[in-house]
Amino acid sequence: METIRKATENDIQSVVNIYENVIDHDINVKKTVGWKHGIYPTEDTARTGLAADDLYVMEDGGRIVATARINQEQLEEYRSADWEHEVPDDKVLVLHTLAVDPSAAGRGYGTRFVAFYERLAGESGCTELRMDTNRINTPARTLYAKLGYREVGEIPCSFNGISDVRLLCLEKFIGE
Repeated sequence: METIRKATENDIQSVVNIYENVIDHDINVKKTVGWKHGIYPTEDTARTGLAADDLYVMEDGGRIVATARINQEQLEEYRSADWEHEVPDDKVLVLHTLAVDPSAAGRGYGTRFVAFYERLAGESGCTELRMDTNRINTPARTLYAKLGYREVGEIPCSFNGISDVRLLCLEKFIGE
């Protein structure tokens, strides 16, 4: 049975390995994520999350199989999205850089990580869930749609050092 917990220093290399495995898989097989080696995400991405105490890992059988950051930081690009629910910033929880190791794909880890994020939001009093993904990331878009997330804007931008990205913003309202 897997558990999701805040990452520790000891998890950083596993998180970085997942990022690199996702990028390698993207280059060699799927070509859907759009992340780039040495640009995003990197060890600095993981360390920033660790320092902010918002980096989470999913562990199954002693192995880190997925990771994400969960916080209230909304990207500048989010200002251009057509959010259906305008809520105060302190009622928004954002999922960033969700990554499942390709060797563990197809086992429901992504779905369960999003469910954890939604529970965390409810426990924190947040009513609005927001996230983003690259337009070309069809597997993520399919998963998020299945889980009730609505695409609310496609924003052309340079994202974390990667040029010519078409960032899709997604939301799900869990309030009353």
